[in-house]
Amino acid sequence: MTTPFTILGAGVCGLAMAAELSSRGAPVTVIDPQGPPGAHACSWWAGGMLAPDCEGVSAEPEIQRQGRKAAAWWQRHGANIHKNGTMVVALGRDQGDLTTFARRAPAAQRLTRDQIGALEPHLAERFAAALFLAEEAHLDPRETLTALHDRLARRSVAFQTAAQGPLIDCRGLTARDALSDLRGVKGEMLVVRCNDVSLSRPIRLLHPRFPLYIVPRGDGVFMLGATQIETGERSRPTLRSVMELMNAAYALHPAFGEAELLEIGVDARPAFPDNQPRIRHLGDRIYANGLFRHGFLLAPALASMTADLLLKGITPEVWYEDHRER
Repeated sequence: MTTPFTILGAGVCGLAMAAELSSRGAPVTVIDPQGPPGAHACSWWAGGMLAPDCEGVSAEPEIQRQGRKAAAWWQRHGANIHKNGTMVVALGRDQGDLTTFARRAPAAQRLTRDQIGALEPHLAERFAAALFLAEEAHLDPRETLTALHDRLARRSVAFQTAAQGPLIDCRGLTARDALSDLRGVKGEMLVVRCNDVSLSRPIRLLHPRFPLYIVPRGDGVFMLGATQIETGERSRPTLRSVMELMNAAYALHPAFGEAELLEIGVDARPAFPDNQPRIRHLGDRIYANGLFRHGFLLAPALASMTADLLLKGITPEVWYEDHRER
């Protein structure tokens, strides 16, 4: 009989771990004192962009390589994936940033104004040039987490408070009680409704001071984000960050000036010093953590590598550290 596994934490990492192990026939229990996915989870506030090429512009090559597996993994596990690509734009004074981005993202296709209009009609009057990464995708984090939780429950994954079997710790920033090199990187986001703008895919606005990404959620609702602040504070949004997000959205399209502000969210993302994740064997517990701003992009790879380690004895090719006494 396969050993039962207990996973601590029901955020994106914990649920992805449960999905991977249970899909391979392992009995799984998930423990989270906060209950089902909700506002207490850092991943609840994510953008949900599965954008390895965009992230590869500033992240390590391994993040881009492992992230390419994410969209297919999420689709296999029931997520509603939107495969509409990513568009990258810059204001007139920042066109040099667009050129630099294109050099670092070889897969990017350059778009003329007419080509922009064919993909995003509401942006054609605002931008004469853009980049398009056709293979990228996005998902709705809240819809995905809730659906995956319910799917796992229907498939006999237990969600409770008592632990049994080997422990896999996916508690995110809460695991600082055992991982001294884990830090919090705060991100802030807005949810707005603007029925005067229609977008079919995530848009990234390059800006030297406040870069923006905006992700359509349907029915005129958009998620805006981009802030990255080095702090352990999890719950306090700042006026400056919120104002800059609003200003960036207005620069993308003036109609956002009349948008209805639905929600302001903030949380701290768990990160190690090099902003890459870890599968760390410490004592009798495995810690899967440090997803930084790549939660939905890298959780599938982290879960797959951990499952290979536990079920097949295959040492992960990257990000694995064995700190057990020998």
